[in-house]
Amino acid sequence: MRIGFGFDVHQLREGNDFWLGGIKVEHPSGAVGHSDADVLIHAICDALLGAAALGDIGKHFPDTSEKYRNIDSKILLAKVVRLLHEKKYRVGNVDVSLCLEKPKIAPYIERMKETLAPILKISTGDVSIKATTNEKMGFVGREEGVACYAVALLLPHE
Repeated sequence: MRIGFGFDVHQLREGNDFWLGGIKVEHPSGAVGHSDADVLIHAICDALLGAAALGDIGKHFPDTSEKYRNIDSKILLAKVVRLLHEKKYRVGNVDVSLCLEKPKIAPYIERMKETLAPILKISTGDVSIKATTNEKMGFVGREEGVACYAVALLLPHE
């Protein structure tokens, strides 16, 4: 088995859509990025790629490519899972910690898990999503950005 760690951060801008965990979250501000800026999925992608020693999300989906402009991050995650299968790995589980002041994420967690699990080819019980504030400190605390940490376990294909 192999373990990977991922981290991602995006600025927040008023008027942008806020995509987290593959779903649109109601909030006056959303993340800024080349794709849909889903910080949660991007952190998972990096954790999975890292576990398989396949580099990072920027290597596979560069923000200099028009091909990935405004792309749905669920598509990127599905491509990462296919890469893992080619390398004879499958996802065991993922554990995510989202850092933001607002909005409260608890009402969205089940829907995020239900969205991500089929893409990852695991059960919702193998997807852990938690959220915390930054206690009003730093760029997260000032609501200028959002950050996400993820760990993932890969298992050999059986």
